[in-house]
Amino acid sequence: MLVVAGALSTPLAAQSAALGLAGTLGGSWQIEAVDIGYMRAVHAGPFKSVSVGARLGGFIDEGAIVGGSQGFVAGFILATRTGLIHLADVGNESTAAPVGLDLTLEAVGYGGVNSPLPQGAGWAAVSVMPGIRFGDGPGARYSLVLGPTVFFGKVTNVHAFVGLRFEIPLARRTLHP
Repeated sequence: MLVVAGALSTPLAAQSAALGLAGTLGGSWQIEAVDIGYMRAVHAGPFKSVSVGARLGGFIDEGAIVGGSQGFVAGFILATRTGLIHLADVGNESTAAPVGLDLTLEAVGYGGVNSPLPQGAGWAAVSVMPGIRFGDGPGARYSLVLGPTVFFGKVTNVHAFVGLRFEIPLARRTLHP
């Protein structure tokens, strides 16, 4: 059960629980992880939401046939996302859901155990990810993001990043007499 403190005056869908799958792409050691977080609506120029969360996963050797898993990785995520650039509506007239494009900016602080990456046991990453999103407003939202992520540590390099994200709106709390 997720209880959000201090959300008494926040309207419905202004806050969401965020779940997702995340990973880097390539033919060597990659990160495959699960994301969990909290997203809140903001109005800061083009940015319409901010989120905090955790990324938990492992290192996978995409070139290995057997035994390609090694170590554990955890990260603290801070991200922001632009509003939806509307492309189309899907569904019938009474329950149409928008489909559109958005842009996510993400900063992550990682820590790894038994890390095969050249960054070492701790590093940071910054990602700029365009995405396609289905749904907006008070209902559930789904998005697919893909873009570059820059790893900063002992070595700096760029990886391709892909994420599949699900957002579930949290109902607002009301005061009971």
